[in-house]
Amino acid sequence: MTRDLLSRKPSLSIHLLGRRPEPGVCKTRLISVLGAEGAANAHARLLTHVAGMLRRWCSDAPLGRLYRLWVTSAESTPFLDTLADACQRRVQPEGDLGARLTAIARIGLAEAEAVLLVGGDAVSLDIETLDHTESLLSSHDAVLIPAEDGGYVALALKRFHPDLFCAMPWGTAGVAEETRTVFRRLGWSWKEIPGHWDVDFPEEWERFRRLENNWSDNCFSSIVSGEGRSGEPVKEGAKKESLR
Repeated sequence: MTRDLLSRKPSLSIHLLGRRPEPGVCKTRLISVLGAEGAANAHARLLTHVAGMLRRWCSDAPLGRLYRLWVTSAESTPFLDTLADACQRRVQPEGDLGARLTAIARIGLAEAEAVLLVGGDAVSLDIETLDHTESLLSSHDAVLIPAEDGGYVALALKRFHPDLFCAMPWGTAGVAEETRTVFRRLGWSWKEIPGHWDVDFPEEWERFRRLENNWSDNCFSSIVSGEGRSGEPVKEGAKKESLR
């Protein structure tokens, strides 16, 4: 029985796309209000939040969920060490976003029954959404988590087809709709979890900052250390590297 469990594929492989916080390279749409260094620091805060939340979720099912962080350089830094262990980090493949997602999705499905692709600024994701995504995968080919701007913050797949990432209008408001079109053409079953957003523009950054202000004073330091409340649901009031 134990041997059978150990030989079985994990149920889900989680892949987070990120990069080092380099001034002038990261979150360039925020430079006009934060400056190049401020935008890089903003990127670091966003990625730290998402990575902390995913790591906590994976730790709840260590045999069933694999966590991977895909970065743009093989160089190890103290910042990257807070986001993933060395054995969990991978260097992103060459090519545009579609080519990279194609390669990563194939790798994820080779090592697990399903793959979850997550953008580094998908700060609206929470544990409840991840649990729901995993549950929906038991009876559907895919789960799409669209962003309010027309892209998507995450995509979960039990199957692969290159059309999902080939000739996609990345960086536009048509990405989620084109993904739906591909699903229909392939005859796949899928479900969507609406109500999510990522951070590309100044107004979205301010939205994230308002959420940060609702957390306890030590919440951010807990996320950086990989402890504490990094996986708690993000809620606004009483209530973009992006995958788009």
